[in-house]
Amino acid sequence: MSSKFFNWLIFIVLSFIWGSSFILMKEGLNGLSALQVASLRIISSGLVLLPVAIRHFRQVPKNKLGLVFLSGVLGSLLPAYLFCIAEQAIDSALAGVLNSLTPIFVIITGAVFFRSKTSKNKVLGICVAFAGSVLLFLSQPDFSSNSNALYVSYVVLATVMYGINVNMVHRHLSTVPSLRIAAIALTSNAVPAMIVLYFTGYFNLDFSSGLILLASGYSFVLGIFGTAAASIIFYMLIKRAGAVFSSMVTYGIPVVAIGWGIIYGEKIGIRQIGCLAVILAGVYLANRKNAAVAET
Repeated sequence: MSSKFFNWLIFIVLSFIWGSSFILMKEGLNGLSALQVASLRIISSGLVLLPVAIRHFRQVPKNKLGLVFLSGVLGSLLPAYLFCIAEQAIDSALAGVLNSLTPIFVIITGAVFFRSKTSKNKVLGICVAFAGSVLLFLSQPDFSSNSNALYVSYVVLATVMYGINVNMVHRHLSTVPSLRIAAIALTSNAVPAMIVLYFTGYFNLDFSSGLILLASGYSFVLGIFGTAAASIIFYMLIKRAGAVFSSMVTYGIPVVAIGWGIIYGEKIGIRQIGCLAVILAGVYLANRKNAAVAET
């Protein structure tokens, strides 16, 4: 098996795992609350990565541990809750498409909070992607009677947090290996997630109910594969194929999310597909190589 073929295989697997996360959230919400699904996701991912965190904890400088924890809050903990709360009212496919705005907010938050240089290509890409997201919002079924603007904003806020986290890690944690950041961040964030889970009354639920057990199972799968395993696979892909190729997973995730949405009977039409194309075109424009060159 050639190295290039194996890289594409990893890319497809990663796109499938992350793209499937949105429908797994929706399935978890069939028997649990949004806070419970998100908490179980973080806890299970932290447990899976606990051995890695224990092994490498002392190798992370003490003055960086606070930033590692904050990275987990911005990159995993709060977005997990925001996505689950949002999917109480919007389709999983819509959440998956809006997630593709993350690279745009990496650029915007980098310019606003971290003084990163912004080229004309990036500005153009941001404008195109923003236009696509507005059109996507307006194209929702039954928009006039139920726009769900608040729930859509939760997803957008989560992608803003992703953008801040990427810039923070790049600026302040570049000397710490990425897998160590992910392991320690998720493991430490499992503690507040456990506290939230306790106060939701999860441990008082009737676990003889098949619905509760199934929803819990989906939530654990979401954490083990959609967060822990996906993080490991993503860092493997970066190491093998580089950051540029790895970042293309942005294009695969919404396609998978829409595919699951269609299978589950969510309302997806040509207008939604067209808006996705506009958003991804904006992401492409903002991340073209000549835009990156303009930064240096």
